[in-house]
Amino acid sequence: MYAEWIFQRGVSFSNLINYIPVAATVVTTFLSLVLARATLRYVDAADKGLKLAREQFEREWSPELHVRLERISTSDAKIIVTNLGKTSVLLQLLQLRQISHAAPFERCFLNEPVVGGMTWTEHMGDRLLGVTGDDFEGTISASVTFYASGRMFRSDWFRFKIQVCDGKFFQIEAITMPAHRVHVLETDTEGKFRLDLVQDVSHTSNSEDDD
Repeated sequence: MYAEWIFQRGVSFSNLINYIPVAATVVTTFLSLVLARATLRYVDAADKGLKLAREQFEREWSPELHVRLERISTSDAKIIVTNLGKTSVLLQLLQLRQISHAAPFERCFLNEPVVGGMTWTEHMGDRLLGVTGDDFEGTISASVTFYASGRMFRSDWFRFKIQVCDGKFFQIEAITMPAHRVHVLETDTEGKFRLDLVQDVSHTSNSEDDD
């Protein structure tokens, strides 16, 4: 009887030894799944961190201009262009237009560098009167086209309420802020910027409407 008991216990022990590799495989698989899940979480967190860092970098170094018209006296006004970004820009074109018309009434070609955080100022009394005339009360919008980091951009249209009587400026006030940041102008197939868009951005849309 004792021998039979030892034989049974030996068989049970042998079966237990045979189950050890299976148990080890199960444990290894479970640990692998845990490590894989942790790795995926780490990769996801790293991607989110990289995305946030890229967005912060773009916000800091993407070009952005603020355009403001100011009344100096009844006979003169000035425009102030402020570079809100860190990247230096090269102003190329200033456009002024009445809000009720699609095409710009006044275009001023420039070649003025503006360092990040600095401003550019120019007297615009005569040019502004060329848009409004001697008697006007309404809205004028202004936009600037410029180079930055080898690419060409155009700011949004900044709007101003202007009152002119007998060729004299009585009121110039900003009434809106742009809804979005600067736009990258289109490029051709060779990667060069289309100069016709730089000179008159709205000319293409007007031609299409006439057709």
